[in-house]
Amino acid sequence: MLAEERDGPLAGVTVLDLTRVLSGPYCTMLLGDMGARVLKIEQPGRGDDTRAWGPPFLNGESAYYLSINRNKESVTVDFKKPEGLRVVRELLARADVLVENFRPGTLAKLGLDYESLAAGYPRVIYCSISGFGQNGPRRTEPGYDAIIQAEGGLMSITGPEGGTPYRMGVAVADLVTGMFAAQGILLAMLARHRTGRGQFVDVAMLDSVAALLTYQASIYFATGEPQLRMGNRHPSIAPYDTFTASDGDFVLAVGNDTQFRAFCTVIDRFALADDERFRTNAARVEHVAALRETIDPILRSRSRREWIEAMTAAGVPAGAVRDVGEVLRDPQLLERAMIETLPHPAAGLVRQLGLPVKLSDTPGGIRRPPPLLGQHTRAVLQDMLGYDESHIQHLAREQVI
Repeated sequence: MLAEERDGPLAGVTVLDLTRVLSGPYCTMLLGDMGARVLKIEQPGRGDDTRAWGPPFLNGESAYYLSINRNKESVTVDFKKPEGLRVVRELLARADVLVENFRPGTLAKLGLDYESLAAGYPRVIYCSISGFGQNGPRRTEPGYDAIIQAEGGLMSITGPEGGTPYRMGVAVADLVTGMFAAQGILLAMLARHRTGRGQFVDVAMLDSVAALLTYQASIYFATGEPQLRMGNRHPSIAPYDTFTASDGDFVLAVGNDTQFRAFCTVIDRFALADDERFRTNAARVEHVAALRETIDPILRSRSRREWIEAMTAAGVPAGAVRDVGEVLRDPQLLERAMIETLPHPAAGLVRQLGLPVKLSDTPGGIRRPPPLLGQHTRAVLQDMLGYDESHIQHLAREQVI
């Protein structure tokens, strides 16, 4: 159910959210989860593109949209019109943060870019999320998750060995960019506490995905050779891969020589631990094909559950390859409040993922369900800007709101 209104760590912070689709809304949801007041500015009559993404829909509400827009208030404003632009500027004067993910240069035409606003709103933290960043030869190119996964190198190392490159099953480029954007905003807020000034936060999807390459990049820097697709095998550790038991797939992640000796004991092949081909991790990586050929038939002889229980008891990391439904039914996630149920005005009771960050003194929480389009327009204009009823009706007639 919805959490009580309480002081999260970002209580008192107001975020003006001009984003849509995924990377930006995910960023602002993270801020909203931690107590910020997020005003989601949407196009009248249309709203965020993801409102139309489906099926599935729950009583007309897109499941995709519902997943990334809780803890927000929807305010419909057409800021391409002068009166709508004035509304956005007045809201900005009462905000701490502005987040946008338009293509670079788009908002400059309306005077809503950082350079146009910085002098008049010196304390505002302005975060721009884009595909390729605010400078460089590719700055104006649009950013789409699948394209960035391909251009950012992730697809080249994901998929079966020698087979077709795969994109990940979640929009990881969008999601990690949203995380980095939220981190950048929080860092800018920390700096503002010291300096009294806001600043510009520039987060690019390509940069964010490149930052994930970590040891893959380091391998390339060391060898000059890009890593090829290896399926689920690890380039530097063995056995670290997906294996098949008698009733399904599971993962082994044998991270050191001590764990390998324990693994050999579990499979009742202790002599393997003293085989020169497998005695050290470096040797196992070099002879990984022979190791795999040796242990595959052994691992197929027992059930997944039997192997995982035996491995875990021996201190060997192992886990089942589970589908999404299995994960979301895990008692561990339920105990950790990672599955929440909240009432929605149109969709009824909606299940959502919980907050992965648990704070002991100032916890975040789900205080609002994802809003209906324009649900809070009137209240925000009245309460925050002091607009009277006649002014609001005028804006509605002119299709500004």
